[in-house]
Amino acid sequence: MNLLSTLSDEDLLSELMADRAEAFSVLYERYNKNIYQFIYKYVHSAALADDLTQEVFIKLWNGRNKLSHIQSFKGYLFISARNYTLDNLKAALRSEKTMGEIVKNFVVQHKPTDERLMNADYAAFLQKQLSTLPERSREVFRLCRQEGRTYEEVAQELGISKSAVKNHMVSSMKVLKTSVEKELGIPLATVLAAFLIR
Repeated sequence: MNLLSTLSDEDLLSELMADRAEAFSVLYERYNKNIYQFIYKYVHSAALADDLTQEVFIKLWNGRNKLSHIQSFKGYLFISARNYTLDNLKAALRSEKTMGEIVKNFVVQHKPTDERLMNADYAAFLQKQLSTLPERSREVFRLCRQEGRTYEEVAQELGISKSAVKNHMVSSMKVLKTSVEKELGIPLATVLAAFLIR
């Protein structure tokens, strides 16, 4: 048994700042499952949650010499995990593949009773923003996001090029991202997921 495992978070933090890898290992074993579950609630993807959890702890180790201001290690760790996850969700908005995985997993695994009122508000907000888009852009968004069609399928159905479909989606996502972050202060992925599970 590792003797360090009996130490408090604060004592382990002191050991961590003294470059003791064993202290890091104990903190990792103590919190990695909780951090994974915490991040999973945001991304609803096991693979992505696992990757982000590992990265949060890597950041902790790499920044171990700058932790002297911390009063609650647990609080600091969860706030760091939340901030890092939200930053990555924002970055995911620029990746169709990652965005699609997040939304797909959210739709499959989200329970209908969870946060129903909040989701209804998000969905209503997004519907209002969609109504400001040009008719063709709304149609492309509906087919791609709500019906899960590929760009190629939508292009064939509407008689336009695949690049035109992509342009409509990019333009729509930019408008929605700006309005959601400005008015609600949350990632667009959260609002899209709420919209798609109605």
